[in-house]
Amino acid sequence: MGVLTVILAGLMGGIGPLGFLKEKKLEKLPGNAEKYHIDQVKALPESPLAGKRILFLGSSVTYGACSLGTSMADYIGARDGCEVVKEAVSGTTLATAKKNSYVERLKKLDTKQSFDAVVVQLSTNDAMQKIAIGGPQEPSDTADYDTDTVCGAIMWIIRYCRQTWNCPVVFYTGTYYKSDRYQQMVDDLLTIRKSWDIGVIDLWNDQEMRAVSDRDYSLYMHDPIHPTQAGYLLWWTPKFEAYLDQYLGG
Repeated sequence: MGVLTVILAGLMGGIGPLGFLKEKKLEKLPGNAEKYHIDQVKALPESPLAGKRILFLGSSVTYGACSLGTSMADYIGARDGCEVVKEAVSGTTLATAKKNSYVERLKKLDTKQSFDAVVVQLSTNDAMQKIAIGGPQEPSDTADYDTDTVCGAIMWIIRYCRQTWNCPVVFYTGTYYKSDRYQQMVDDLLTIRKSWDIGVIDLWNDQEMRAVSDRDYSLYMHDPIHPTQAGYLLWWTPKFEAYLDQYLGG
């Protein structure tokens, strides 16, 4: 199966000459070389994820803003034979304190479709834009979670996905970079995981990921937040596949 893309926001830099120049610059990165392109990827034999339909909800990292619009979502679709719905808009936040948030966009998706899982990015934009983090709360079918905060938005998204599509919800973090606010968001997400029984692909605290060599890191990452195609394909995608294979029950 191929990848079904619902929304693809333009590369950071937007449409027009600046966006075009940025894309040309990205094309020349070693991490975006032709050998890493999606059309060079071969399907895995008998993947446990084959035939599953997965929604990826996020911002520039889910989109692939520095990897020419290709992210781990696309590689999983190509490698594992599952159908991927990629709802990703660069620069957006989890919380509704900013326009076009994850919450707002999730509400616009067709509730009659079905998913085997929803995978949500813990957005670095909330940290960089200093959105109020709030705090974890116990699960409730009726609580009025404050979606203008990061934790409130996370809990609202979990509840909405479960009530709407009755499927597992998995959040994922970015790899480590220096940010006290994002560290707090990761810590709170892990607290929410315990009480809400969700999955978390924790790249932030993954010691194997942190032990990457400087040489590989320069190939894998365009900047401390955004991977290249090589970073997604060789570094991130295997972690996602291993976790989802196990979490979704094979």
